[in-house]
This record gives sequence, C-alpha cells and structure tokens, in this order.
Amino acid sequence: MLVKNVTYILLGCFVMAVAGCSATGTTSADKRASIERMHDRVLQDIYAVSPQARSHVASSPGYAVFSNAQINLFFLAGGGGHGVAKSGGRRVYMKMGEVGFGLGLGVKDFRALFVFHSASAYRDFVDKGLIFSGEADAAAKAADSGGQIGGGIPVGNMTLYQITESGLALQATLKGTKFWRDSELN
Repeated sequence: MLVKNVTYILLGCFVMAVAGCSATGTTSADKRASIERMHDRVLQDIYAVSPQARSHVASSPGYAVFSNAQINLFFLAGGGGHGVAKSGGRRVYMKMGEVGFGLGLGVKDFRALFVFHSASAYRDFVDKGLIFSGEADAAAKAADSGGQIGGGIPVGNMTLYQITESGLALQATLKGTKFWRDSELN
C-alpha cells in the first residue's frame, strides 16, 4: 500500500514537473520565445554557481541548453524536455527523452548546459543526439531552498553543467538520452 501511494505521488509530481519545463505558448513563435527565456535563465544560474562555464561557452564551437523533468521509481528512470543548441549564431530547437535503470527514487526538474569542445561533437549532438551516461545524484530543492549534490560522467567531447530547479531525488542510474530536432520550431 505504501509503495503504491508513493508511486502515485511521484507520478503526480512528474506530471507537474513536465508541465513546468515544457515550452509555453500557442504559436511556434511563442514557444521559441519561451525556450529563449529558459536559455537565458539557465545560463545566468549556471554562471552564478560555476563562473568558469562562461568562458567555456564563449570559447566553444557550440553549446546546448535544456530543461528536463525526470522521475525515478526504484529501478527505472525516465524523463523528457526541450531546449536549444547554438553555434555561430545559428539556433536549433530540440526535444529530448531519456530512459534509464539503476537504483533511485524521486522526481526532479533540472536544467543542463552542454558545452562542446569540437565542431564535430556539436554536429553529432544535433544530428544524431544519442548519449549514454551514468549519473549519481542527490537533490532536495524547492524554490530557492535546498541544494543538490551531483556528479555527471563526462561523455565524449563535451562538458556538462547541471542545476536542479526543484525536486527530491536520490539515484544512481545508467541512462540513454535521445535529442532530436523539433520539427515544429525549426
């Protein structure tokens, strides 16, 4: 009974988190503007906690910013979100989805910044968009209260910065994430 109730609560939180991290607006232009506002806030927040990220972005051939909601229920994890990849002033609006397995419980709404170290790494991300990684994470954050402890494993030729917007999660998972172009917004 307790497991069933916890599962329902987590699923409800996940639905609210996904709604909170989706691009808002009724037109494509409104959705793009929403993603650009999220992009600006994420960079500002990440630069505040990781000042070196600013120089990494400035000197990189490309980067991507994503908003993601994730749920972990015991041995399975899943999530989804949206974002934008930028290189040389060009924008590619994208969506993402992820699945994983490991040990975890919780829901979190987080933001990610991928900084690519080569033009080919950026192109592979935009064109193929498949990342396999491991993640160990403990996060407890509501509004401006709480904090997070996180450690992503660097994958390929990029650096990942991540910040939790809100959520409560404890996890150790292996996951696959797929990124693809948003056909409506490009």
